Amino acid sequence: MTKTMKAVRVSQFGGPEVLRLEDAPRPEPGANQALIRVRAAGVNPVDAYIRAGAYARKPALPYTPGLDAAGVVEAAGSGSRWRAGQRVYAAGTIGGAYAELAVCADEQLHLLPEKATFSQGAALGVPYGTAYRALFQRGRAKAGETVLVHGASGGVGTAALQLCGWKGLRAAGTAGTPRGLELARAQGAEAAFDHKSAGYEKELLDWTGGRGFDLIVEMLANVNLARDLSLLAPRGRVVVVGSRGSLELDPRGIMGKDGDVLGMSLFNARPEELAEAHAALGEGLAGGALRPVIAAELPLAEAARAHEDVMKPGAHGKIVLLP
Repeated sequence: MTKTMKAVRVSQFGGPEVLRLEDAPRPEPGANQALIRVRAAGVNPVDAYIRAGAYARKPALPYTPGLDAAGVVEAAGSGSRWRAGQRVYAAGTIGGAYAELAVCADEQLHLLPEKATFSQGAALGVPYGTAYRALFQRGRAKAGETVLVHGASGGVGTAALQLCGWKGLRAAGTAGTPRGLELARAQGAEAAFDHKSAGYEKELLDWTGGRGFDLIVEMLANVNLARDLSLLAPRGRVVVVGSRGSLELDPRGIMGKDGDVLGMSLFNARPEELAEAHAALGEGLAGGALRPVIAAELPLAEAARAHEDVMKPGAHGKIVLLP
């Protein structure tokens, strides 16, 4: 057994060029942990924010990036409920996912159904966990309600559309390219609207019959939040998933609707909330209602390119790295 593995390492915060594929010590699982052979690692925008040193939580340097992975259990530590050979996906790791091997706490691992590929498994943790938490834990979505998903062609957006279809919610989505609009419709949006089109807000409101949306999942609040308030139904909710700056907001837009603007971060989820989310995701994945869209599969050595691509507008699914 070799004592080293290949892993992407970051020795200083900065641009994508700080991502280096290097030899690293082979990790070993401790008590209530398992070692997985990584078959695919998910690339998320939060990985890029952390790498740049722009995120509130900064790991100690050097570190291996990556929160999401899928693979096969290679070894289990004492007391672990996992066993060698099981197909799993990881929603979080101990030590990073951009590597040939990764150690995970027992509760970070979940069974990966046979019908799902490893790349699809690596697309679950952050995107689907975020979408589930936004819709049902923070947004309190109920069957029959009308939902607007901004950025509907990205990893979180496609996950949210699939969840809406599965749980009986009517969903519309926005995207910025013809391909993105087509993808949104293919993933369950009853209607898709070009957010670059002048006056698209009126088209959205008209689609609801003038009533507005019960719930809006907002990926870019600094651009959209002020106009979202005009699209809310009475007692509607906006869940802010992402923002890249500040904005000026008139609170009367919230007051007039008895509306709610709710922030969320997956990192704030309590253990019982994460358990609820992944129980539901496993059910949806096994039953075929949830089917992660993979935009690109890149070798581990191209982690820098993956970080560049994940921050570009016009996402069309999920980027994964293959060790």
